[in-house]
Amino acid sequence: MNITVYCGSNKGTDPAFEQEAVALGLWIAENGHTLVYGGGNIGLMGILADVVLDHGGAVIGVIPEFLIEHEHGHTGLHTLEVVPDMSTRKARMLELGDVYIAMPGGPGTLEEISEAISHMRLLLHDCTCVFLNINGYYDLIHAAYRRMVEYGFMPEEQYDKILFVNTVKEIADRL
Repeated sequence: MNITVYCGSNKGTDPAFEQEAVALGLWIAENGHTLVYGGGNIGLMGILADVVLDHGGAVIGVIPEFLIEHEHGHTGLHTLEVVPDMSTRKARMLELGDVYIAMPGGPGTLEEISEAISHMRLLLHDCTCVFLNINGYYDLIHAAYRRMVEYGFMPEEQYDKILFVNTVKEIADRL
């Protein structure tokens, strides 16, 4: 299974973010899955990719040309696809994924997982979208999606395809 992971090009301030990136990388590698991610070698992205690689897993990175220097395109991947822009990157990561996971990250991470959810709602794919809600990082987003259901903007059956989990173990148990 191809696991598309959206996450920060920074580590963030909570050490638990890095710990769960390691746990997610181990889970992906040990279960024979392939990591699909943004192609960088810094922050949570770099940690995640390195753990998968160090444990014999396959990694596909997708990075726009202009970010190769900024995010330090990872040179040790099985595949590093260099694309012209962010729109192409997002489309390619969606195309490659069977499951979409958002670890803590910034606006780009939120945009990418939101697009995956929108594609699920539009029936462009039938994949599960997961928020790895480490130490409540995505609590407010969870409340916002719940509110969309309550106010009639999202059907319950589509909301049920969006998982909010606190640990990698919960991802493994629910997929």
